[in-house]
Amino acid sequence: MLKDGYTLMHEHMFIDLSGVKNNLDCRLDCLDETINEMKKLYSKGVRNITEVTNMGMGRDVNYIKKISQESGINFICATGYYKEPFLPDYVKDTTVDELAEIMIKDIEIGIDGSDVKAQIIGEIGTSKNEMTDLEKKVFLSAIKAHKKTGVPITTHTTLGTYGLDQIEFFEENGVDLNKVVIGHVDLSGDIDYVLSILKKGAYVEFDTIGKNNYLSDDIRVDMLKVIEEKGYIDRVFLSLDITRKSNMEYMGGIGYSYIFDIFIPKLLEKGLSKESIDKMLYHNPRRFFNVSE
Repeated sequence: MLKDGYTLMHEHMFIDLSGVKNNLDCRLDCLDETINEMKKLYSKGVRNITEVTNMGMGRDVNYIKKISQESGINFICATGYYKEPFLPDYVKDTTVDELAEIMIKDIEIGIDGSDVKAQIIGEIGTSKNEMTDLEKKVFLSAIKAHKKTGVPITTHTTLGTYGLDQIEFFEENGVDLNKVVIGHVDLSGDIDYVLSILKKGAYVEFDTIGKNNYLSDDIRVDMLKVIEEKGYIDRVFLSLDITRKSNMEYMGGIGYSYIFDIFIPKLLEKGLSKESIDKMLYHNPRRFFNVSE
């Protein structure tokens, strides 16, 4: 499942949220430029990327296969549904069991008639400070698919909110939190909140690195230092969650390599150990996906 190397746990190679957002920048469809950036990541030791684009977000596994073939990066592809207002229309009239069966088919047979099998369920999301009825339906169907297949779950929290509530929902429905990662918690800027999730036994993602317009990376660094000191660094993943053309290097954005060129030096300067960084990028993803070391 995973090649021997670093893993970024929450990325998009192709995603299209432009219709709902009415903004063509939100259609990430720059194939050649993405391949160039993936080759650059490969040179920095990245061998795996969890590509969390799912149904309703523009998922295109053939596009991903091209990038993989050209760059050497191994992609873990996803199944599931995102959050309102990005859910396909049919989610409303489809039962929980039927939605679960769609996910199970992606996992056991292949995505969209391809030979690519989904290896993670997500990113399933909640709205800001709430879980809508349709989002609850998606969560319940994801839990059914997870229990049938054993495939782990990755979530979206809007601006970092509602993550602890997601944890409680998973607990109420008998999900092993070792198989769950709560996304975007760094955007909360609230270390006590993040620690409360970690203490429950789930994984968390600091996966909006470089998005300083939302939250300063200096705050992310400070939070990660506290997490290291408290002994929870083995439950953290790192990523950037690039979703726009303007995030890309060719458009003057941070690019995927920002995490290695800018952010990791900040962590080291703050005093985080190389061991902790290796955990977040290498050892923790392997444990999450049950890859023996």
